[in-house]
Order: sequence, then C-alpha cells, then structure tokens
Amino acid sequence: MGKNAKTQQFIQKYSIFIVLIVMFLACSALSPYFLKANNMINIMRQICVGLLIAYGEMILIVSGFLDLSIASVLALSGVLSVSAYKSTQSLAVAILVALAVGIVCNLFNAFFVANVGVPAFIATLGMQQIARGIALYYCGGSNILQLGNFTVMGQGMIGPIPLPVIVVVAITVIIWYLINQTRWGRSLYAIGGNRNAAEASGINVKYSIYVGYIVNGMLAGLAGIIFMARNNAGLPNGAVGYEMTGLTAAIVGGTSMTGGVGTVMGTVAGAFIIAFLENIMNLVGVDSYIQQIIEGFIVVVAVGADIFSKGRKSTKVIIAPTDTEKKEEK
Repeated sequence: MGKNAKTQQFIQKYSIFIVLIVMFLACSALSPYFLKANNMINIMRQICVGLLIAYGEMILIVSGFLDLSIASVLALSGVLSVSAYKSTQSLAVAILVALAVGIVCNLFNAFFVANVGVPAFIATLGMQQIARGIALYYCGGSNILQLGNFTVMGQGMIGPIPLPVIVVVAITVIIWYLINQTRWGRSLYAIGGNRNAAEASGINVKYSIYVGYIVNGMLAGLAGIIFMARNNAGLPNGAVGYEMTGLTAAIVGGTSMTGGVGTVMGTVAGAFIIAFLENIMNLVGVDSYIQQIIEGFIVVVAVGADIFSKGRKSTKVIIAPTDTEKKEEK
C-alpha cells in the first residue's frame, strides 16, 4: 500500500475526529467565552440527554431500523418517574419506573417491526403519538413541579464534574462493550448489512431486534430522568424534537442510514460537534430559527455524503482479466 493510500485511509477513518478538532478550534477563536469553565460544564450537561438518545438511534440504524418515538418515550418515562418519586421519595423506584416505561414502549415497537413487519418508521411514528398522548393525559397537560432531591440526577455534582456526565461516561463504556465485544453487537452489523444473509448464517434476527429496542428503551428512560431533573419539573411536553438531535449526532458521527456502519466513538464525536455548533451559535447570537435551518441542512448533507460515498465504492469493481486478455498482454 502506497503512502498516499495510507494517508487517504487514515483521513477516511479519523475524519470525524479531525472535524471535531477543527470545530473546537474554530469555536475557541469565534468567542472568548467558549473555553470558560462554566461554558464547558454547561456543554457537558447539555450533551448528556442528546448522547443517550444518539446511542439508541445508532444501535437501531446500524441494524437497519430507527426510532422516531424516543423523545416522546423520554417525556413519558420522565413524568412517570417524577410522579413515582413524589409518591415514594425513592430515587431507586423512580429510576426503575423510568426504565420499565422505556422498555414497555420499545417492546411495542419491536413487536410491530420484528413480528408484524411494519416498517420501523411507521411503528415508531405511531408510538411517538401514543407516548406523548399518554404523558399529556396523565399530567392533564400541566407540568409536575417541586421535585425535591430528584433534581440531583440532573443537577448534582461529584467534585467539579456533573453527575449526569459521570453516568453517561459509564453508559458509554457499557454500550461500547455491547456493540464491540458481544455476539449481539456484531449481529447488528450483519443484519444492517444484509438481513437475508444474516438469517442464512444462523443469526436470530428477531431476538437481535428486540434486544436493540429494549436497550434503546432503557436509554430513553435514563434520558427522561436526567432531562426532568435538569429542568426541575416533569414536562409532558418536553424534549420535543430531541429525536432529531439524536439522529443528527449519530449520522454526523458516521452512522450510515443504509445500515451496517456506525461506531460508539463516532457517535460521541458527532454529538460534540453538534453541541459545539449549538453553543457557539448561541454565544455569537445566531437566531434560534436560523439554528434549526443550519442543523437541518447538516443532516441532509451528512446523509447525502454517506450515500455519495457508498455509490462511489460500489462502482469501483475490479474485474479479473480473462486468460485471453492475459495472453494478449504477453
């Protein structure tokens, strides 16, 4: 392999991290407040919820699916968790309730996707409406206030580090292990790459889909706890549009919408790129509506670049010369 080929391979493999470094340096130059300790802590706090959602989306997209309901499930898990805490004053019970709600909602998604054959887009779009409707009905359209010590899950500190950041770092290690070191994790890439071939090779596709959605549900439940605790209220109408935040982070981080490609660390880099972009736009005073336009444009460009890249690779087919051609060359 030539030097140029090695350089090209290196850039292709680590391009997302190069972009992250460039983004960090650009943001540092654009605003003197970007590198302030308080701003860095604020970025870390804000990225926690989005990163948990991004992990769930990455897991599903790698296997050829997705989840449009995750923000609504986050809201439902969060408000029921808050309600459980106010009734029992137990954080353990509140956490278990949030995880259980996330799992139940995603079992619904998994059943219709794996057993009934409903496209993931439609199944999770239905759950998006169901979960949000239940959350609003349960709360009567009102917010749940006075959360007491529940807020520690979103606002607590351990030394100089926010508690949610420590939780998300631990979750990152777990997700990395599941994706890279387990048979289930490897099966996701096989299913996303070619489902028929995965089934032919003996992979239990339905089982992998169910586990994927269950893990996604647990991440949504945990994100709901952190979101509500950070806002010091149970918000049935909260986190609207957060599914796009997770999808954007995963896609920008290199997860292919066609399935079979994606990494945990790439998703982390993608989440930080989006977080840095949002933060610097706030610091320099970019209008919130313009921010939405920019973020939407980034998603389209990222998906377009992925499709273009795959299209180029598919055209580079090496055809072995025939015996006649070999003789002619001689």
